[in-house]
Amino acid sequence: MIEEMSPLLLGVLGSLLAGLCTAVGALPVLFGRRPGGAFRDLSLGFAAGVMLSASFFSLIIPALEAAEQRFGAGAIPAAIACIAILVGMGTVSLMNEFLPHEHFDSGREGPSSASVRRIWLFVIAITIHNVPEGLAVGVGFGANGIEGGLPLAVGIGLQNAPEGLAVAVSLLAQGYSKWRSFVIATLTGLVEPVGGLIGAALVTVSQPLLPWALAFAAGAMLYVISHEIIPETHRSGHQKQATFGLAVGLVLMLFLDVWLG
Repeated sequence: MIEEMSPLLLGVLGSLLAGLCTAVGALPVLFGRRPGGAFRDLSLGFAAGVMLSASFFSLIIPALEAAEQRFGAGAIPAAIACIAILVGMGTVSLMNEFLPHEHFDSGREGPSSASVRRIWLFVIAITIHNVPEGLAVGVGFGANGIEGGLPLAVGIGLQNAPEGLAVAVSLLAQGYSKWRSFVIATLTGLVEPVGGLIGAALVTVSQPLLPWALAFAAGAMLYVISHEIIPETHRSGHQKQATFGLAVGLVLMLFLDVWLG
């Protein structure tokens, strides 16, 4: 049944399931004690490692291979990948610049946002973070079906779980109730199917866009890693835990990509 689904539907369902893992990760805030900052930074480091590995092994390398099939080996495939990566990073940078949002530690960024309720500033910030992940999953399914999308969906889902917990814990620290923190964390994961739909549609409609879409998704995730996640994990003195989490996430995603792909 799954094999008979269209790549577009697979992209939406895969990114939806990956996004729902955010809710699974946030569940402990409803029942247990609030984890400390060290655990939060370790979790975010794990998320960064998964995204970093996925960017290269699940997106950039397949982008180069797809471009080589069309243009042959040489400078053109490399140029396509480089340009698309930079465009992806630039696009998320513009979103980061022009959408008002707020980080848990560093405060508000973007244009003046006095009229925007603080809770929505958090939602916008996390949306900027999560859309590239959904885009990557959608592109993976749209490009190569189950084989291309499954490793990405599993990897992004795995990193969404500790990320959901980290988001809920940070909201608790800002004074939100357990249920409100859980619901907001869940909603942030549910934006991923939007990115999944866009990514799968792009490569399904136009195969020549495949290498561009793969590398674009990688660039978007690389920007999030560098600009959002790693600085967030290095502000509270838990760099060792964050780096350990990054290492575990990176090798786990590499293993999943080789095993499932």
